[in-house]
This record gives sequence, C-alpha cells and structure tokens, in this order.
Amino acid sequence: MEKKNSSGAVVVSSKDETGMKMDGGDRMSTLQKHVAFFDRNNDGIIYPSETYKGFRAIGCGVALSAVAAMFINIGLSRKTRPGKSLSFHFPIEIKHISGGKHGSDSGVYDAEGRFVPSKFEEIFQKHSRKNSNALTSEELSTMLKANRVPKDFGGWLASWVEWKILYRLCKDKNGVLRKETIRAAYDGSLFEQMAAERASSLAKKKS
Repeated sequence: MEKKNSSGAVVVSSKDETGMKMDGGDRMSTLQKHVAFFDRNNDGIIYPSETYKGFRAIGCGVALSAVAAMFINIGLSRKTRPGKSLSFHFPIEIKHISGGKHGSDSGVYDAEGRFVPSKFEEIFQKHSRKNSNALTSEELSTMLKANRVPKDFGGWLASWVEWKILYRLCKDKNGVLRKETIRAAYDGSLFEQMAAERASSLAKKKS
C-alpha cells in the first residue's frame, strides 16, 4: 500500500512488492519497486543476466536486451554498492538503487527513490499539448531536452535510452505514450503486466 510522507513523496511498503524484503524489514521505495522486476530470483541483487532476462520477458529482442543489460549494469553497479570494490560481475544492489539516480531526469523520484506525485503531474502540465493524458514522440523529445542539465552527458543518454525504449514498447495504436502507462512504469507494475501478456501470447502460439 502506498503512503505519502510529509514531503508528498510516496513510500511503498515491502509487503506490496514482489516478495523481496530489504535488510531490517525496511520499506521499499517506488524506485526499488521499479527495478525489482529484473531481480529474477528475488535475492536483492540484479546481475546482467537477470537484466537481460527481464528485458526479454517484456518483449525486447536479443540485441536490445543484451545491450541494455550491459549498459544498465555497468552504469549502476559501482553506484549501488557503496564501500565495495569493483566487481566484474557488475551486480546492482536494489537496496542502494537510489545511488544510481542520474541527472537530467524528470524528478519524479526524489533523492531516496520515492515517488513525487507533483513532479509526475508536471510532466503532462508542461509537455502534453495534443492530449493532456499522453505524450507524443515529439512531446517526449521536447521533455527530454527541457530536462537536460548542462554538460550532464551521461544523464542525457540515460534519460534518452529509458524513455525511448518505453515509448517503443508501450506506445498505443495512436502513437502516444499514455499517462497510466508511464505511471505503471515508475512503480514497476507495467513490467509485470507486459511479461504476463507476452507469456500468455507465447503460450497461445504453442497450443
């Protein structure tokens, strides 16, 4: 169940997540829930092979899944393992995922990875022109440019990759990315839904 703290950010209880409990029974943030789908064995650590399997599960091709896995795990491993030496297995620790937040983003996750409703609504207030509850490809590109922090090239790239993959996979028949889809991506529930739909589709083809 989601609860708001005094700043308006949403905190999600670990009991509402995928069954994974953080150390000490701490609550999971929305950002932790966002990435937990890729923790395929629910041990709190995401390896490149798990990231790859997660992308395949939601319908990405072999090449895109492989590139995404290396890009994400290499980029986030050191940042999510404070005080630990570099591991060439490039694991990501979910409990420290807020350390992997990049710049030039929407600000929908706060510094601790909690969901900030006002920042989410701001996306559509500022950038939706044709439909107040959706983003076109052009509006998405405008948003990405508006969010850029000067010389934050890593943040620019990370934001571009995240949003473009989401748009490619989840745009509707009218070519827009709907508000409810974006909201579900932030808390990770979208990935569970996509994986279930793909598994059902593959099962029907085999039958």
